[in-house]
Amino acid sequence: MTHHTRPQDDAAAERIRWTRVEPKEPIREPDVWPTVRFPEPAHPFDAPVRVEADIRGLECIQGEVPAHLDGTFYKVVCDRQFPKFVDEGTLGNFNDDGMAISFRFHKGRVDYKSRFIHTPRFDAERAAGRALFGLYRNRLSDMPEVEGMPRGLANTNVFFHGGKLYAAKEDSPPIILDPDTLETVGHDDFEGSLTSQTSTAHPKMDPRTGEMVFFGYSAKGETTRDVAYYEADASGQIIHETWFKAPYSSMLHDFCVTQNYVIFPVIPIRSELEWLQKGEPIFQWDPDESVYLGVIPRKGKGEQIRWFEGPNRFASHMMGAYDDGRHIYIDTPVGDSSYFPWFPIIDGRAHDPDTSKGFLSRWTIDLADENRTFTERRISNNPAEFPRMDDRYETLEYHWGVVGLTELPGHQAPGGGFRWVSAVDLTTGKQQIYYPGDHATVGEPIFVQGDESAPEGHGYVFVIVSRRDMMHSELVILDAQHVDREPVCTLKVPLRIPRGLHGNWVTAEELAARTD
Repeated sequence: MTHHTRPQDDAAAERIRWTRVEPKEPIREPDVWPTVRFPEPAHPFDAPVRVEADIRGLECIQGEVPAHLDGTFYKVVCDRQFPKFVDEGTLGNFNDDGMAISFRFHKGRVDYKSRFIHTPRFDAERAAGRALFGLYRNRLSDMPEVEGMPRGLANTNVFFHGGKLYAAKEDSPPIILDPDTLETVGHDDFEGSLTSQTSTAHPKMDPRTGEMVFFGYSAKGETTRDVAYYEADASGQIIHETWFKAPYSSMLHDFCVTQNYVIFPVIPIRSELEWLQKGEPIFQWDPDESVYLGVIPRKGKGEQIRWFEGPNRFASHMMGAYDDGRHIYIDTPVGDSSYFPWFPIIDGRAHDPDTSKGFLSRWTIDLADENRTFTERRISNNPAEFPRMDDRYETLEYHWGVVGLTELPGHQAPGGGFRWVSAVDLTTGKQQIYYPGDHATVGEPIFVQGDESAPEGHGYVFVIVSRRDMMHSELVILDAQHVDREPVCTLKVPLRIPRGLHGNWVTAEELAARTD
């Protein structure tokens, strides 16, 4: 395949890198506050919520809260404090402000909290009373008064490491939050050790060493091919850094880590500086480009990377990965074309919802393969996304996972979106399905261990359910070994939780070691 690499873009993209935290001139309160008026959503459930809430003791409307659970389920969602001055359609959800939410479990009670994340971007717009930042990941479209400011929204994931709670979006350094109040502490550059302009929202934690493995793509500016790979020790100090260039610039959203290797999937959701200059979406699907899996030994150097090539494919989120010394096994939903309808196809053809369906599959890399290719085997025939595993087995051989389903062959469900939760035995292929009922959608399911000594996949699956007909949300807790049975309990949140992406469970023991 032909790589669409444009070396001159790497230098040109430096012009759109962020260089300041503060605006050139202070954002001043206007003489008259702008009128706030949002466009009508396609469904009223999807209107901005804009509420920062504190609820002590959520109502349990079914079952009983497991009294032994002691910890907090954190999640970030995408909300909007002010209307945009540009129309991005459904892509605009990616460009909404980050809001952190938490469900604190202690002695059978669950408290709920939500707070906007005060990024420099959020604070600048709050001071102005209106939107100042333009198109998704395109600073060329911003208002002049915020030129050069960080554009990060911290709206993709929230995770805990080294005693700190981080909120992250992959185009910026992470934000530290207070794990109790969710108040924003500030940007974190790992005491100056983070030299990349960006940092992934999908770090991987090594359960044996406590290390956090992470990276930044477009690390020298939007559309550059530069990738920086890092490892931080259990205390959060960066102990390894190396750089390399990807075959082409793309959305390198997630990656894989095993005990011996780090794998970077370069998928043909490509980016070009000229698209930003034209006001087009930064990412577009290239149906003629290959997939490349870049393999580096753990704590290896960039020049050691080996690229394994496969046919044109789409993948975004990785369930997990492990290696046996010679082979690397990667599990991810795979589609024939881009899952994202809001990113156009380069040749102008329309998005195809059938070919874009992703099916949980296993990619296998044979490190002894002189042809540098990889194989693919489908695990499930149910269209799926948001794959998760028992995080205690990250980097290790594992056999259990959970996904959200958009379709279930032979079953009809009114409405769209993610409608079912499926627990998957990766050894046998057997699946158990939870359906929340009509007019309801599910968010990303996550695993919560029953206790630290529980076998793999024994514990709970947490999932936020949107009751779109009743205009409220619920936190549903399922038995991870029997998700097809009646939920363990259902907690009612008496408001709408906005659309969200990722979240994680943090035990009370971990929170007691906070260092922020």
